[in-house]
Amino acid sequence: MNDEEFLAERFEAHRTHLRAVAYRMLGSLSEADDAVQDAWLRASRAGTDGVENLGGWLTTIVARVSLDTLRSRTTRREDPLDVHVPDPVISSAEGLDPEHEVLLADSVGLALLVVLETLPPAERLAFVLHDMFAVPFDDIAPIVDRSPAATRQLASRARRRVQGAAPAPDADLSRQREVVDAFMTAARGGDFDALVAVLHPDVLMRADIGTASEAGKVSRLIRGAREVAQQAVTFAAYAPYARTALINGAPGIVTVPDGQLFSVMGFNVANGKVTEINLLADPDRLAKLEWELLGD
Repeated sequence: MNDEEFLAERFEAHRTHLRAVAYRMLGSLSEADDAVQDAWLRASRAGTDGVENLGGWLTTIVARVSLDTLRSRTTRREDPLDVHVPDPVISSAEGLDPEHEVLLADSVGLALLVVLETLPPAERLAFVLHDMFAVPFDDIAPIVDRSPAATRQLASRARRRVQGAAPAPDADLSRQREVVDAFMTAARGGDFDALVAVLHPDVLMRADIGTASEAGKVSRLIRGAREVAQQAVTFAAYAPYARTALINGAPGIVTVPDGQLFSVMGFNVANGKVTEINLLADPDRLAKLEWELLGD
C-alpha cells in the first residue's frame, strides 16, 4: 500500500466524523459533502508528512473549508424578513441508523442549527469545534487568525447566544412523539382548539418554502398558538400523505404525495408543548435530501 492509498483509507475512516463537523458548520448536507470532498483534495495534495494526529488534522482542514464557505456565501437570506430552515436529517420513525447517530450526536436539532445560522462565521466555528468536538482553543486559534484567548471569547459569546435562544426539548422521546402525534391528529381533523391546546402560547413556526413558491401563500415566520394553529389546519389537505419520521433525531412529520417529498416538519417539544416548528417545503432542496429509510 502506497502513501496515497494509506491516506485514502484513513480518510474514509474519518469521513462520517468530518461530515458531522461540516454539517454543524454549514447547516447544509450538500455543502457538507462538498466541504469533505474539498478537504480530501487538500489533504491528498499536502500529504501527511509530520502529521501526528491525522483525525485532528483532517478536522482542521474541513473546518477551514467550511469557514471559507460561510464567509463567501452570497446567500439567499439577504432579506431580513426571509426565513431559512437548515437541511433536516430524515430517519425512520423506528430509530436512527449508525451514520445518522454520528451526524446528530450532541442533539443537533433543527432549532439549534437555526441559532447557529445567526452566528458570525468565526463564532460558529469556535463554538462547533470546541463545544461539540472538544478541539482545544490552541488548535482553533490559527483557523480564525486569533489568539487562543480571543478564540475562547468567540466561543463564549456563541455559547451565550445558543443557550439563550435554542429551546431545550423534553428528554423523553416517547413523550415528544405523543405531542407530535396529537398535533398531526388535530391538523388532520382540522380541529383548531385541539391544535391550540398542544401548542405553547408563544410557539414559533418557520416556514421555508423557497423561491419557487408563490409569494404570500405561506407566512414565512408565524408566532403564537392561534396563528400557528390557523396555518396548521391547512395541513388537512395533505393528511393522506403524512407519516411520522425522526427529524434530526426528534419526532416529526413528512408528507410524501405520489412518492415525492413535499414537506418536512421538525418539532421542538418542551414541557409537553410544541414550542417551535421548522417547516421545509422548498422543492429544489427537498429533491436533494435522503429519505429512502422511510420506505414506501
